[in-house]
Amino acid sequence: MRTRPAWAGRNYLLLTGATVIANLGSSGALIATAFAVLAAGGSATDVGLVAAARTIPLVLFLLIGGAVADRLPRHRVMVAANALCCVSQGLFALLVLAGEPRLWQMALLAALGGTGQAFFAPASEGMVLASVSGEQAGRAFAVFRMGMNGANIGGTALGGALVAAVGPGWVLAIDSAAFALAGALRAFLDVSGVPVRAPGGGVLHDLRDGWREVASRPWLWAVVVQFSIVNAVVAAAEAVYGPLVAEQHLGGPGPWGLALAAFGAGTVGGALMMTRVRPHRLLLIGALCVFPLALPSAALAVPLPAGGLTAVMFGTGIAVEVFAVTWMTALHQEIPEEKFSRVSSYDWLGSLAVVPLATALAGPVQDLVGRTAALWGCSALIALLTAAVLCVPEVRRLTRRTKPEPAAGGAVSRAAGATESHTAQAE
Repeated sequence: MRTRPAWAGRNYLLLTGATVIANLGSSGALIATAFAVLAAGGSATDVGLVAAARTIPLVLFLLIGGAVADRLPRHRVMVAANALCCVSQGLFALLVLAGEPRLWQMALLAALGGTGQAFFAPASEGMVLASVSGEQAGRAFAVFRMGMNGANIGGTALGGALVAAVGPGWVLAIDSAAFALAGALRAFLDVSGVPVRAPGGGVLHDLRDGWREVASRPWLWAVVVQFSIVNAVVAAAEAVYGPLVAEQHLGGPGPWGLALAAFGAGTVGGALMMTRVRPHRLLLIGALCVFPLALPSAALAVPLPAGGLTAVMFGTGIAVEVFAVTWMTALHQEIPEEKFSRVSSYDWLGSLAVVPLATALAGPVQDLVGRTAALWGCSALIALLTAAVLCVPEVRRLTRRTKPEPAAGGAVSRAAGATESHTAQAE
């Protein structure tokens, strides 16, 4: 008796399993890294420096990673990136377990991990969708996102408990092992059906070609520009203003942690819903679901009681996941397979590039206009940008194609004419 859907083939199961394993480790490692810096005598500023050391190479190398992933077999790029992350986290774990790690050493290893992610992300984007037929792509991605978000929630909870029980060094070691296992699973992908790619004209030529693909589609560049600001103000509100509001008005970190957990639970619920719902106007529905991202900042500006904030965060998580599934389905449908990673790298760059600047400016902006005004400003920016995107005719008109396509086999090749945000993508 069949125990899984017909569209969930071998490659799909390998990719989903690898992502769940990697995210379980990585979510806990984020907590472990911060506590490793603090345990070594570092300050809050040092924690921020190590985090920035990971983000900067991620932003710098994303476009190159996209070009490389379109020139080489993508599964090999993914495995190599997992190997680099495995080594960097393993060395980080050894330093912490040996005692007295230096700040520059931790920053360097974090930067290696960010470099690995810069090459992994464009290569992995769309691989899950490529392992199923176009007709089932949205449902497959929704199930994949459900597993990924569940792993993030479980990994964060488990990582925090393990850091308290056995220390950050062992959690980093677990993350290294998770990368090794995830890379091993991805090495077993069946790529026999991947078409041979003709040699290109060089990396710069490929990057220009990718930019032309983005610039020629108003719906694509409009959403990328939108989320370059949306992600930045959301990060500022959640990373800087949220903890401060929680400390002064909500009772401390406990209620804030509960609200963040509710957001994660909402993303799982949204993914579950999208396994059943298949909207015809993909980007119209997706764009409308970006409006709720303005609500958490508004709730913090009021501020709402902890229960109200938790409910808002849960609903926002559902809406974000609807956008994520419709967005990836649209990319899978509209972007040529041989150019997908280059386009994905521009998408990733737009999503991440302004985040460090926004979090750095959050404090000065609060000093200048006050926290309440800054939070209302975050909400207003999200609402205005989303309304502007809805003015783009292609966003309102892009529809799901329903033409029959061949059933997916083991190969990772996409169906003709079709291809991990803006929310967090998996490693």
